[in-house]
Amino acid sequence: MSFVEVSDFAKHYGDSRIFDQIDFHVAQGEWVTLLGPSGCGKSTLLRCIAGLTEVSSGSLRVEGEDLTNTAPQKRGIGMVFQSYALFPNMTVAENIAFGLKMQRCRRAEVRQRVAEVIQLVELTGKEQQYPQQLSGGQCQRVALARALVVEPRILLLDEPLSALDARIRKHLREQLRDIQTRLHLTTIFVTHDQEEAMTLSDRIFVMNQGRIVQQGSADTVYTQPATEFVARFMGSCNLLDAEQSQRLFGRQVKGHLAIRPESINLLANHESGAGTFDGIVLRRQLLGNVIRYQVETQGALLLVDRLNPGSHDLLESGTRIKLQIHQQDMREVH
Repeated sequence: MSFVEVSDFAKHYGDSRIFDQIDFHVAQGEWVTLLGPSGCGKSTLLRCIAGLTEVSSGSLRVEGEDLTNTAPQKRGIGMVFQSYALFPNMTVAENIAFGLKMQRCRRAEVRQRVAEVIQLVELTGKEQQYPQQLSGGQCQRVALARALVVEPRILLLDEPLSALDARIRKHLREQLRDIQTRLHLTTIFVTHDQEEAMTLSDRIFVMNQGRIVQQGSADTVYTQPATEFVARFMGSCNLLDAEQSQRLFGRQVKGHLAIRPESINLLANHESGAGTFDGIVLRRQLLGNVIRYQVETQGALLLVDRLNPGSHDLLESGTRIKLQIHQQDMREVH
């Protein structure tokens, strides 16, 4: 039996559909991510699971128990928001202890559990500071600690890292995954960041216009996109139309042929082999450890990625090369 079951969830405001026909399950201890562009309904879906927003139809079951109409505070769910939502007039320790006090826990138990979770999120020494004295990353860890201290059955994370700078975001997401793994905590994470989703998730649910359009492991969703939208949204992708696919590969498609830039091999102009054809470099772009080339071949423009070899081995505009693409690296999408 699944730990969390969302069945036929829908949310409408009058004639405005936020999401509908949402069905998925989550195993105990699994990290799943709702991934999609702004406005696709993922945050509203998370709030409906938490009970903070009333669902229009459908059901939510946790460990077989129907929680669809259960009050938020009785669901055993912890939630961390993008905005931290800390009490500015409370210290770190007081913010974290708030939920336990609402549960009328004994003072000794509150002190012990607060101390344990402060150590867990690496905030030792910050107990008596106020939110305005902390960095953004520290505030987010306080918010996480406040959610964890009540020992929730499920942890919901609504874009908790998006307001942080890149370095802190990377460090904190590693901490989040480590804590989640150690606690074996069932987690549903919302983000629009594909890298975050692929780095953190056991499974990804890609959402678009209020529907889940594909679900699976990060590797499956990235390498085997089910639709043109998923192919475009999950990183960079070359999408060739039916005429281009026929001209380049003699392949008939009804939609588009999706080819990831890193799956295209660049060969020296004198090399040849199966699946090779001529091209000319139009421009290059530095993407840190990756060099992206725009290559023209038989009237089509292809993006080609290769690891940055350093300044000694970069291809200049106008360089004639050969490209190699294997059939297994092409996927037809609609």
